[in-house]
Amino acid sequence: MMSSAFSPSANIQAFIELFNVFRSRGRLIYELTKREIFDRYAGQVFGVFWSLVHPLIITLIYIFIFGFVFQARTGGRLNMPLNYTSYMLAGLIPWLVFQEVLSKSSTLILANTNVVKQVIFPIEVLPIKNVLASLVTEAVFFVLLVIYVLITNHALPWTYIFVPILVLFQIFAMIGISYLLSSIGVYLRDLKDFVQVFLSVAFFILPILYLPESIPASIRPILYINPISYMIWAYQDALYFGSFMHPWAWVVFSLGSLVIFVFGYRVFRKLKVMFGNVL
Repeated sequence: MMSSAFSPSANIQAFIELFNVFRSRGRLIYELTKREIFDRYAGQVFGVFWSLVHPLIITLIYIFIFGFVFQARTGGRLNMPLNYTSYMLAGLIPWLVFQEVLSKSSTLILANTNVVKQVIFPIEVLPIKNVLASLVTEAVFFVLLVIYVLITNHALPWTYIFVPILVLFQIFAMIGISYLLSSIGVYLRDLKDFVQVFLSVAFFILPILYLPESIPASIRPILYINPISYMIWAYQDALYFGSFMHPWAWVVFSLGSLVIFVFGYRVFRKLKVMFGNVL
C-alpha cells in the first residue's frame, strides 16, 4: 500500500469506487441511514422530534452562557462583523457533527458484528450511513444559525452560498475518518478510549471559543497543527466573516479532506478482508 500511496490511478480509483457504492448500493444506504436516524429515538414518546430538540437546546445553552452569563463581546467592526455568539456557532456546528462521527466510528464495525460476518453484506456502506445520518443534525443546526443571524443582524453574509461546498468536503473528510477509525478499531479495541480523550481535549484547542490572536503566541502553533482548525476557519469565513479571511484554510481543508478520504478508504479496503476472522 505504501508503494502506491502517491499513485494517481490508485487514488482516483478510491473516488470511482465510492461513486460505484452510491450507484449500486444507493437504496441500501438510504434505508440504513433512515433506520440509523429513527432507531436513535425508537420507543420514545416524541420519537424523531428529538432530532430537532437536541440541537435547539444545545444552541440555546451556548447562546445563554456566552451571550448572557459571560457576556462575551465581539463584532461591530469591519473584520468582526457579527456578535460573539454567531462567531462561536459558526465553528461549533461543524465540530459537533465531526465529533459525532469520530465518537461512533471507532466501534462502528464492532457494533455491527452480525452483519459484517455475512459474506454478502457490503460493509463499505456502514461508514457512509454513519456520516449521512449525522448530516441531519448539521442541517438542523444550520437552520437555527440562519434564524439567529437573521434575528440579530437582519441579513446573512453572502458567503453562505459556499456552505454546500464546505459540507461536501466535510463529508469526504468524515467518510475517510470513519473508514479509517472503523477498520483500525476492529484490531485495536482501545481506539475508542483514545478517541474519547482526543475529543475531550480537542474542543479547547480549536479556534471556536476564542480568536487565534487572543491566545499567547507561544501556544498558537497548536491551532495550526490541528488539521480540524482549517475546517473551522473555512466555516467561520462563510458563516461569520462574510469574506475569505483565511484563504489558506480553504485550500488546506479541501485538499486535506480528499487526502483523508483516499487514505481512510484504502486502509479500510486493505483491512476489511480479515474482519470476519478477528470478530
